[in-house]
Amino acid sequence: MKTRLIILTEIIAPYRIPVFNALSQNLDIDLQVVFLAETDPATREWHIYTDEIRFSYSVLPSWRTRLGEHTILLNQKVPAVLQELAPDVILCGGYNYLASWQAQRWAQQNHVRFLLWSESTGADQRSESKIIESLKRKFFAKCDGFVVPGTSAQAYVRQIEASTKPVFIAPNAVDSQRFAANAELARADASRTRAKLGLPRRYFLFVGRLVKSKGILELIEAYGSLSDKLRSEVGLVFAGDGPLRSELEFQSRLISPGVVRFPGFVHRDELASYYALADCLVFPTRSDPWGLVVNEAMACGVPIICSEIAGCAADLIKANGLTTAPRDVQQLARAMEELAKDASLREEMSLRSRQLISNYSPDQCASGIAKAAISGYRAR
Repeated sequence: MKTRLIILTEIIAPYRIPVFNALSQNLDIDLQVVFLAETDPATREWHIYTDEIRFSYSVLPSWRTRLGEHTILLNQKVPAVLQELAPDVILCGGYNYLASWQAQRWAQQNHVRFLLWSESTGADQRSESKIIESLKRKFFAKCDGFVVPGTSAQAYVRQIEASTKPVFIAPNAVDSQRFAANAELARADASRTRAKLGLPRRYFLFVGRLVKSKGILELIEAYGSLSDKLRSEVGLVFAGDGPLRSELEFQSRLISPGVVRFPGFVHRDELASYYALADCLVFPTRSDPWGLVVNEAMACGVPIICSEIAGCAADLIKANGLTTAPRDVQQLARAMEELAKDASLREEMSLRSRQLISNYSPDQCASGIAKAAISGYRAR
């Protein structure tokens, strides 16, 4: 008999669709995904690829607003939907929305296993008040088990909830085959691709929101500190948008020689071209529970410079890249210089990126979730 699994998650994120598609093909799982909203227009410009969805899903009625740096998302009908779907297991993607607490309470009242899908890490520097920390610990204590993307998140769960409850790893994944195929197409006609996108002949690449927490101010400072000769040979591209774009553009005009480009937000199927022609991806985040852009870049065969604070660093950055301390401009500049000056090192790291990312596929992520769902453990 199939295990009826409900996944309660925030929005229809493009990188989750391949995972849920794979999970829906598992013969032991009856999957229903419940989204709290279609998207978050204030922070995400993602296209919603509903034509690619092959799993059963619904979107709850919702109301969203911003309060400072925090999102408030309220949903209707959470208990009613759960009652109608009658799950054997609920996998909840987070604990920071009222719907998560409603689902957990419903699961307790109806004796349904409740698992938390958590990406938080102990190294994440996002400040949280004592009240929020206390609420988090209460939420963790009432979970029957946990699903995490990797080593750092697993250690964090054990730090918060030091019990015998099971922790299952479902490695964070993107559609690596799609990114790899699109990257090969871009490299096959590199001159045309570079001209079409207005890219420098060589460049460091950042992909993500242009906000302070991503370490972008340190990145442009590090680039500006490189030698004139190196900046004449290698540019810097920020693929993304956000509130700090105008400040970055101002800073870039003070850097000479050097080329800094701002193509704005780039949709999924265009991103591979930016990755494919880059010397390396630079991900200097001050705070990030994972960093899926690292998965994307690795699938495209790109070397990585990654902040050690990123949740993915412990699992994905091996012989394929370098790690740096967050906010350390000098260390970041040294890493950028090392990779830019050594073509053979970049080639070795490129090969290693492709090899490592083969273990982080949507199928493997789905397999980890399925294992968690089918497990019969329930806290008492």
